[in-house]
Amino acid sequence: MPRWGMVIDQDKCIGCQACSTACKSENNVPHGSPDEQRLRRDIYWNKVIAVTHGKYPKVNTELISMPCMHCDHAPCVTVCPAKATYRREDGIVVQDFRRCIGCKYCIVACPYGARSFNSKEQEVKEYHRHDLPPDRGVWGQWPFPARTHGVVEKCSFCFHRIDQGKKEGKKIGKEVVPACVEECPTGARIFGDLDDPRSEVSSLLASRDWIRLREGLDTKPKVYYLLK
Repeated sequence: MPRWGMVIDQDKCIGCQACSTACKSENNVPHGSPDEQRLRRDIYWNKVIAVTHGKYPKVNTELISMPCMHCDHAPCVTVCPAKATYRREDGIVVQDFRRCIGCKYCIVACPYGARSFNSKEQEVKEYHRHDLPPDRGVWGQWPFPARTHGVVEKCSFCFHRIDQGKKEGKKIGKEVVPACVEECPTGARIFGDLDDPRSEVSSLLASRDWIRLREGLDTKPKVYYLLK
């Protein structure tokens, strides 16, 4: 059984947020109204955050691209009373919207801020419909359905692509990758099997220096950052 993970090359990431846009389109993530965006209530499963180092006038800003970490010891899985959050055998932590009761325990437990609460009924505007992905026979009309309000949402490593790719006999990590990996213009994101020594992610981790965010918490995230 593979253990899917992601490597992000900080040398290549330019902070263009193509990953965030691709994720929204692929997974039918709510766009939010202009008023909600001004109040920072818009939902992003993939984020690019700015981290500053030093003091003025010698300040350096580093852009960090952050999907869900899909931790091997995921605290969000432990605290969910409805078992709406669970970890698959291949290591992907997913959210079952049908079971979610919106208690937000998982949001509090996640140390990476990777989860968002959808507080309003989703409405897909007509001018957004052309952006939505085609039917892949996984969820129905779209890979992820329009969620009702009151559920928690998060990055899923586009597991619907992985499952469909397996059925079609395609190579996961090469022919089939998450939307954020596919759309990254600089190739900063690499996806593959962390337990396969022949995979590109394993080769990069063996040859480059890397870190994992908040590793002292022992959550064992499966997203690695190659140091500059």
